[in-house]
Amino acid sequence: MEFNIIFWHWLILGMILMMCEIFIPSFTIFWFGLGAIATGICLWIMPNISFTFQIFLWTITSCVFTYLWFKHFKPLMKDRTYAGISREAILGQRGLVIKAPVEKSRGVLRFTVPVLGSDEWEFICNTEIKIGESVEVTDVSGNTLIVKKHK
Repeated sequence: MEFNIIFWHWLILGMILMMCEIFIPSFTIFWFGLGAIATGICLWIMPNISFTFQIFLWTITSCVFTYLWFKHFKPLMKDRTYAGISREAILGQRGLVIKAPVEKSRGVLRFTVPVLGSDEWEFICNTEIKIGESVEVTDVSGNTLIVKKHK
């Protein structure tokens, strides 16, 4: 009795491997599952591919997907916030005033990248500051930043 691998066998294998990622959180088995799905699609388009070539195709696509993930896509997803870092991380940061301080109310500034978990912060300044001006953080007082105009 001969067993023929049909394209949907590869699709099922790919889905099973992708579901296994739930239990093994390394995010590598996922790419082998995606390779199996790609092999299934190739087998659906060209049904006369030999089993040896199917295994070869699965190996190559899995390796390519894994390489692309770890070398190209994962580094782009790094957390660029400063959340969880000490007070010194915010000193010297520059932001843009989005609400100028008026009498006893504090102003609000926005950073291009979130700093200590937030991209908008209240601030105090000893000089007059207008909306749209760039400021630099010189100190922190509780949850309020102390800033000066950036030149």
